[in-house]
Amino acid sequence: METKDMMMTSMLTMDKGENEGEGHKGREEVGGGEEGTQQENGKPMPSNGFTTSTPQSPREGPGTAATPGGTASGPGGDGAGSTAPPGGLRTLVVQQTSLERPRETWSKKMDFLLSVIGYAVDLGNVWRFPYICYQNGGGAFLLPYLLMAVFGGVPLFYMELALGQFHRSGCISIWKHVCPIFKGIRFAICIIALYIAFYYNTIMAWALYYLLSSLRPTLPWTTCTNSWNTANCNSYMSTDHNVSWSNSSTSPAEEFYTRHVLQVHLSPGLHQLGSVSWQLALCLLFIFTIVYFSIWKGVKTSGKVVWVTATFPYLVLLILLVRGATLPGAWRGVVFYLKPDWEKLLSTTVWIDAAAQIFFSLGPGFGVLLAFASYNPFHNNCYKDALITSSVNCLTSFLSGFVIFTVLGYMAEMRQQDVSAVAKEDAGPSLLFIIYAEAIANMPAATFFAIIFFLMIIMLGLDSTFAGLEGVITAMLDEFPHILAKRREWFVFGLVCVCYLGALSTLTYGGAFVVKLFEEYATGPAVITVVLLEVIAVSWFYGTTRFCNDVHLMLGFYPGCFWRVCWVAICPCFLLFIIISFLAFPPEVRLFHYHYPQWTTVLGYCIGVSSFICVPAYMVYHLSDTFTTTGTFCGVWVDLQTFAFSHEAPPGNFRKMS
Repeated sequence: METKDMMMTSMLTMDKGENEGEGHKGREEVGGGEEGTQQENGKPMPSNGFTTSTPQSPREGPGTAATPGGTASGPGGDGAGSTAPPGGLRTLVVQQTSLERPRETWSKKMDFLLSVIGYAVDLGNVWRFPYICYQNGGGAFLLPYLLMAVFGGVPLFYMELALGQFHRSGCISIWKHVCPIFKGIRFAICIIALYIAFYYNTIMAWALYYLLSSLRPTLPWTTCTNSWNTANCNSYMSTDHNVSWSNSSTSPAEEFYTRHVLQVHLSPGLHQLGSVSWQLALCLLFIFTIVYFSIWKGVKTSGKVVWVTATFPYLVLLILLVRGATLPGAWRGVVFYLKPDWEKLLSTTVWIDAAAQIFFSLGPGFGVLLAFASYNPFHNNCYKDALITSSVNCLTSFLSGFVIFTVLGYMAEMRQQDVSAVAKEDAGPSLLFIIYAEAIANMPAATFFAIIFFLMIIMLGLDSTFAGLEGVITAMLDEFPHILAKRREWFVFGLVCVCYLGALSTLTYGGAFVVKLFEEYATGPAVITVVLLEVIAVSWFYGTTRFCNDVHLMLGFYPGCFWRVCWVAICPCFLLFIIISFLAFPPEVRLFHYHYPQWTTVLGYCIGVSSFICVPAYMVYHLSDTFTTTGTFCGVWVDLQTFAFSHEAPPGNFRKMS
């Protein structure tokens, strides 16, 4: 330790000689010394031996950054990018070993923004928001949605970006610096990310199958003359007015989806899933191949891929919006979508749906925002990024509603039905693969619109998959750098293989039932509970004062009272409200005509608990370990107060604002 301190002091002295005359303001005083101590309130503080590996990291402060060869000026050169807090200079302890490599960074700012937008804007923006909106009062729903976004979603989004950027760590190693007793959160996040990878990519495999089926003059879900069709198949768009309709009638698009793509008629339920569909297995293999070669080299490669995958969906949405607006009956869908029903706001269900929708749309708690922000320059304006990306996400959801409901209005016009009768499908894949697919099939240039539509679905899903897996990869590389740093490609390959094998159950004849089960239970209350604990750890244990000081070091200003109140009180209440609502009013899980039996509910809760259980289990482990070390419960309480659950103190313990 003494040798490392002397080496670091020598390097900083050399850098000081090079930069004399530049008027370096707010320069850090680096204490090496034989004892490696700092003075705080007249008392010596022992060096925690923290090792920094990244340029422009918070450990070096905003003005200088330690590198293997010495120190380098951070953004702004003279350290003026951040104003020192009142009272004087910052006193930091900086140590670095030459064995560590500089942290990877984004090639361009737009790479980061597009990656975050691509992650936040996913399939749920296209199918879930429009459905939730019209179910909960149309235009009136926008009021609770915006309120939940302003007071709940955006503050959480901002907090995660700031945490990741300041500590430059993934969702595992960051808890060593924030509050080590909550380290169990890291394992829960990784398990949840794997569960999502098990089922989410299967939806893209379905879309790929549709895309390949669209490469023909006549789309296969337009007629009832195919081998998979039944006697009940009737086309709503048929020009034959002698066709008789009944409650048992099904459309060709519905039968193509259920009997040809999914083949759910061959599975009676979750108790008997049936064989794996080799066609879907090949489609999923192709999807994971794209995923692997997009993320295997890190953000340098994925940051380039998102220029296509994150922007192409907006081009398609614009094309579909223009086309939908020109269809007969489109206005009926728009009126149905936006017509406000203010009485709905008196229902708690509306507020529950608004809170859940904005939370899952922005996506805090999955480790992705922490990972992406950790590759930013230290002085990047993450506050501005949070406002931009969250606004784009909300506006995209609103725009998607017009894209969907102009087509639903057209369908209602053609069927001579109310829009409500057409829009009765679930807020899930059925809206895309049945209703919208049928509408496209009856448009002029149907093949063209089908190709670009399902390409859009695939790219929306790819962005989210890139982000979800990158969150896990970053976390593991940060936690085990000496093992995985030089083996990233092989680790990513192994992770992708695990995800593919875990998804095989979703490729069976009853795979759609498995997808629904994972969607309802694997990511619902578990991830919300994890984020609740994350907010508590940061706001109550790490402390909003310390966190705001961190933000000040990066951005040069302190977060206002609004953000502090949100982090301390409103966000925890916001998340607790969603959790209690879910437990008090559990959703009825069904798919098509299959109602999930009671044992599947127990199975679903077990899946959800399997990830969350990591948090209390780790707390018990550390408390028992601390009690064993100190021998008294008093020692446990002292450690809880000072976060001394590891030999590495959080940065707030040794950064002195004097």
